[in-house]
Amino acid sequence: MLHEQYYVELAKQKKLLERKNVKSDAYNGIYDRYEYPVLTSGHIPLTWRYDLNPETNPYFMERLGINAVMNSGAIELNGKYYLVARIEGNDRKSFFGVAESDNGIDGFRFWDYPILLDDTCPEETNVYDMRLTKHEDGYIYGVFCSESKDKTVNDLSAAVAAAGIVRTKDLKKWERLENLKTLNSPQQRNVVLHPEFVNGKYAFYTRPMDDFIDTGSGGGVGFGLCDDITHAVIDEEIITSKRKYHTITEAKNGAGAVPIKTPKGWIHIAHGVRNTAAGLRYVIYAFATDLNDPSKVIAEPSGLLIGPHGKERVGDVSNVVFTNGAIAKDNGDVYIYYASSDTRMHVATTTIERLMDYVFNTPEDPGRSVECVAQRCELIRKNLEFLGKS
Repeated sequence: MLHEQYYVELAKQKKLLERKNVKSDAYNGIYDRYEYPVLTSGHIPLTWRYDLNPETNPYFMERLGINAVMNSGAIELNGKYYLVARIEGNDRKSFFGVAESDNGIDGFRFWDYPILLDDTCPEETNVYDMRLTKHEDGYIYGVFCSESKDKTVNDLSAAVAAAGIVRTKDLKKWERLENLKTLNSPQQRNVVLHPEFVNGKYAFYTRPMDDFIDTGSGGGVGFGLCDDITHAVIDEEIITSKRKYHTITEAKNGAGAVPIKTPKGWIHIAHGVRNTAAGLRYVIYAFATDLNDPSKVIAEPSGLLIGPHGKERVGDVSNVVFTNGAIAKDNGDVYIYYASSDTRMHVATTTIERLMDYVFNTPEDPGRSVECVAQRCELIRKNLEFLGKS
């Protein structure tokens, strides 16, 4: 017989899983936010956390606890929505699990088992933040951070980040490929595979880094090509979206969701980081690149697209929002999945038309306060004139 507490916890989880999500009253015309997260540690199946056998767990203790669910890759398949979430155990190790929903805004349920990757990298300690690309070659690729101990320095926290690559057809059977190699960048994180061939080659958005935390000489979001994805090597990285002084990308920036193809260009939903007295602040921003040359930036709206609001500000790493997954549907709807404070997952919904309007019609950052004020004054002047109050 199962422990009586099992039924209590099961009822609590059933209520959470069946809770309907509702749009919040926050408004900016660009996207809709929702009241509740789409994934939390409470969504993790009880069978992943507890030993259900009363003989070996008489007090119904949590044996393998879950600290957070965050940073999910996203994909639509056969009319259903899938998040490949980063799940962090109480032991700090991260792994991936597939959660499925019928509508993309609530009802996400994890499959019976997490993803067990092929153990091909003996030095690898941690994996996280998988981006999912439905590529024109017929495969679904997952590109994620593969973290190992840096043994070249006498620092227990020093690590080395590389871009791991897997591929699948059904999110169930995963083939591990060789890690991406970038000849001019010692470390890589936040790498995204472009969904189409570029000049007959596989194209990656990279984030050149000198070490695990600091970008150092890395200038922003990179772009590079490789011939063979099973032995992916990038000889040259071109910087696309650049880091800039006194902006949301000052400390670092990185690719987020797989770029969305629109009639006017590829829309990228990325993350930018600046330093503050309270620590690093992560926000989400957008830019566009040329349809024929995805390394060429053609639009850069000023400022952030999504920042942490309300309860989103609180968590393991506070004042952070981060995305590595979005779904663009054939009907034009777009679902942007983002984590808040390295703790939980949310969704924001919009459309291709709204994203294009935002990216291509929002003014760029002129770079200096006096010019920003002049820009805003011009907007005010036009509005007052339109209202007949000039």
